[in-house]
Amino acid sequence: MEILFTFIPKEDQQQRLETEFPQVHFHFIYKDKTRLASADIIVTYGEDLTAEDVAAAEKVQWIMVASAGIEKLPHQAIAERGITVSNVKGIHKIPMAESALAHLLSLKRSLPTIYENQRNQEWSRRIRSSELNGSTALILGPGAIGSEIGRMLQAFGVYTIGCNRSGKKAPHMDDTISFENILEKLPQADYVLSILPSTDETKQLLKEVHFKAMKKTAIFMNFGRGDLVSDEILLDALRNEEIACAVLDVFEQEPLPQDHPYWTMGNVVVSPHVSSHSGKYVERALDIFIPDLKKWLVDQTVPTNLVNMEKGY
Repeated sequence: MEILFTFIPKEDQQQRLETEFPQVHFHFIYKDKTRLASADIIVTYGEDLTAEDVAAAEKVQWIMVASAGIEKLPHQAIAERGITVSNVKGIHKIPMAESALAHLLSLKRSLPTIYENQRNQEWSRRIRSSELNGSTALILGPGAIGSEIGRMLQAFGVYTIGCNRSGKKAPHMDDTISFENILEKLPQADYVLSILPSTDETKQLLKEVHFKAMKKTAIFMNFGRGDLVSDEILLDALRNEEIACAVLDVFEQEPLPQDHPYWTMGNVVVSPHVSSHSGKYVERALDIFIPDLKKWLVDQTVPTNLVNMEKGY
């Protein structure tokens, strides 16, 4: 049994794997695909495999994606081979929820202004701060991450509304609606947060009409995928002051071009797709992978977080 990691974990993490599975040959290689042909399992972040790589990996039966998003995988090539694909759904919930809360608190408590005043050595008490308490958040994608954000917001006295495809109830949501009914709730939301993956159903989900329906004081936050809304529509909404501001961790084009308007807009926070970063990331990924691998080695038990390549999640 050979397992190819297309990224290199820390030495202690490599040792953990080799100690747990002495019968397995692990290869930890970055940007070197010479081991593809002999690999039975591939562990990847999901951004470095091409259709040609899948064809070269003649023996591979399982691709473990150490990320929640799988949109950059060669879906057709994998589906044609019937390769099992799993991800680490839920691994991002703590760092991403903390990131979302940090941005919200920063804006509500006027931290950017306070920091700027300090840099300018300006003593000014003309700070327009407000509270989270008593406000309403509409969370697009109340799954593992969205529900954790909901839990934290509820602790601050925020009323949470989840929005998903079915309208099925979700944890830590005071109310849940379907995508079809989103326009009914947008006028109530002080914050609109998206944690949605990139699927055929979510691409360009938000249109001009949705931003026109939001409060002019609303904060729009996108931590899911950049294709939820086109730059053109979001830029118009910001320039026309249809919403107060946007906190963006994901973008239509990444890296964000240096000449993009977002960089210089006073009502936009540019976060370079880092909301999920944490020193515990790979450790948590291994906590999911190791139990799955133990079962797989016995009888090829289907791993947890199985991905449907047709649906895209």
